Amino acid sequence: METHRNGRNLPHHPDCDACRGCVVAMCLALADCASAPPQASPLNLAQARASVSAYCDSGAYDRDVADVAAQVGRWLEERAARRRPGERLAAVFDVDETLLSNAPLIRRLEYAYAPREWERWFSDADAPVIEPVREVYELAGRLGIATMLVTGRRDPAERAATELNLRRRGLDRHEHLAMAPAGQPRGEMAAFKTSIRRAFEGVGYVIVANVGDQHSDLRGGHAERTFKLPDPFYLVE
Repeated sequence: METHRNGRNLPHHPDCDACRGCVVAMCLALADCASAPPQASPLNLAQARASVSAYCDSGAYDRDVADVAAQVGRWLEERAARRRPGERLAAVFDVDETLLSNAPLIRRLEYAYAPREWERWFSDADAPVIEPVREVYELAGRLGIATMLVTGRRDPAERAATELNLRRRGLDRHEHLAMAPAGQPRGEMAAFKTSIRRAFEGVGYVIVANVGDQHSDLRGGHAERTFKLPDPFYLVE
């Protein structure tokens, strides 16, 4: 029962509590709507392509690659200087967008993915070298640090062309080129590359640097330091 201000008891209506509950719920819902940030629209695809092109054409991409490569070089020199007797040091490099650039193909395709075009591109074995990273590759050799290449390119289908492309660019002094087996799922590349680094350690190498353009190149440990090169073109999980 409710009591009126004049002291008289008034009957309690069973729907009143429900009504008050609805009002409270509506107020809370409105408050949530008012406080929730509006959902941003995704960047227009044409604008995204233009942004990547501007990043490359301005020279910013090349500068960012050179900056990371310089960091790798300094670390290799530092680590080689304190090598312990008998220690077998190694540096691991990815291939695509790390040592070799696919940017000419990617930009010709306007950043679309066309599998047959990529197959032809790989078979032509003519991808240009990424010069700052090639210099680090050469530095590792001069410092007595073994170079190991680990790539998601397929073995055996793409091995001969990949080896030819590397030789054409002066990249022929590595100890090992590990390639993904034909059935390797694209979404499990990090696990594959981690297993290869673990195998290198298993035969006595100490991996002092792991260099790649994708986070999947670098995840999983088995390296003293990792170095992420910029890649505005694609993502490999």
